[in-house]
Amino acid sequence: MSVILEAKHISKNFGLTQALKDVSVTIDEGEVIGLIGENGSGKSTLSSIISGVYPQSEGELTLDGKPYKPADTLDAQNHGISMIAQEMGTLPGIKVADNLFIGKEQLFTKHGVVDRKKMYQEARKALEKIGIDNIHPEDPIIKYSLEERKLIEVVRALYTNPRIFIVDETTTALSQRGRDIIYQVIKNMKKENKTVLFISHDLEELMEVCSKLIVLRDGVFVAELEKSEFEEEKIKELMVGRKLTGDYYRSDYDGSYGKEVVLSAEKLYVGDSLKGVSLELHKGEILGIGGLTDCGMHELGKALFGNVKPLYGEVKLGNGKKITSEKQAIKNKIGYVSKNRDQEALILSASIMENTVLPSLSMIAKGGVITKGAEKKFTDKQVKDMSIKCREIGQNVGDLSGGNKQKVVFGKWLGNEAEIYILDCPTRGIDIGVKAFMYQLMYRLKKEGKSILMISEELPELIGMSDRILIMKDGQIQDSFTRSEELNESVLIKKMV
Repeated sequence: MSVILEAKHISKNFGLTQALKDVSVTIDEGEVIGLIGENGSGKSTLSSIISGVYPQSEGELTLDGKPYKPADTLDAQNHGISMIAQEMGTLPGIKVADNLFIGKEQLFTKHGVVDRKKMYQEARKALEKIGIDNIHPEDPIIKYSLEERKLIEVVRALYTNPRIFIVDETTTALSQRGRDIIYQVIKNMKKENKTVLFISHDLEELMEVCSKLIVLRDGVFVAELEKSEFEEEKIKELMVGRKLTGDYYRSDYDGSYGKEVVLSAEKLYVGDSLKGVSLELHKGEILGIGGLTDCGMHELGKALFGNVKPLYGEVKLGNGKKITSEKQAIKNKIGYVSKNRDQEALILSASIMENTVLPSLSMIAKGGVITKGAEKKFTDKQVKDMSIKCREIGQNVGDLSGGNKQKVVFGKWLGNEAEIYILDCPTRGIDIGVKAFMYQLMYRLKKEGKSILMISEELPELIGMSDRILIMKDGQIQDSFTRSEELNESVLIKKMV
């Protein structure tokens, strides 16, 4: 294999924060290389430099042995490097085809007029090339789900026929079908002797897909591992800088909780997603909800928080009060952590402080007046309690790593003194260190008598943390399982499929 790209002594500073420190890596042609590390390790920073999002502060890049310093992402694409970023990269107010060909309209323009028919034909071919036949180029992009929009980004990146394809946490937002599409794209690129730089927090996925792993920690290069050296515990240790003892999850099999019902749903119907779902959440209980991606569990979380209105049925607190809106849920000390963190749980262009205080403004106000000092004191406590790594509380939350963003989301509900937590995929897209932190936090909240409804697509997480598990299929609850040492994934899968 020949070297296609080399990064030599790369450093990157954002103000006083050094995101990368003297990192040197070599990327060979025809390889699938996993870039791995905890949140804040510098993975996305390095990939952003390579793809032209911003320049390095020090060091140099070479492409095919020649100096490479992309002016922007378009320049990088012209050099054969394309990236799908973590954040949603589609524009909501335009059609699918327009999103696919942003900056490439001249391909379909003659005498100043865009040939829409030709553009739609080309878009359809590009979509079908990777096996997408349910997305139509002439449709407004807003018609499609977040997953479908992410796949449109994949098609857009591939349309430039890149030699180096950077996939930054893309599979996190996808169902198994979407993941399979990405895996097939990667296989095809490898066959064509092209290179893939793959960033993911899913160790199992990386070990399966990649031929080599590059480990970063705190902005520093730690190790490079060949396929024959892949060993899960060893990789985890390299990522966090210490040996991980014990398990992430609870070590007890007690599974007990209070008799008091704090939240209930009765015969909920929501479109085709929920078909007569009833459940009870008890004081001090971690109730797990599992199933395949489209089983209705994510819609259930939204309905319980008042985010979507059921056609029939009702959601009630233990005292009989009905929950019919988000405002009502928040007022009654219910917190909701969305599966789609960047789109639904945070205002990325706002500061850490502005996001943290949002649900708690009435609590912070003294005599109807909210002062900056009170907001700062409130936020400082959450940043400290949640161990959020940031430059300052005035920093835009969009600048944080995935794990620190998730800590901000949790922190705002902890600050609001929530008694009930609805958590939809709470450890999605975060590293093993932050996962362990979140599991400890959930167990602590349980012991304090708080109640948690945890929706998860990860069976080990459900088994490891829940007192009770409800399995959903086709919008209905199929079965219920209590915490026990004998409970395993195969038992749950039989009820899911």
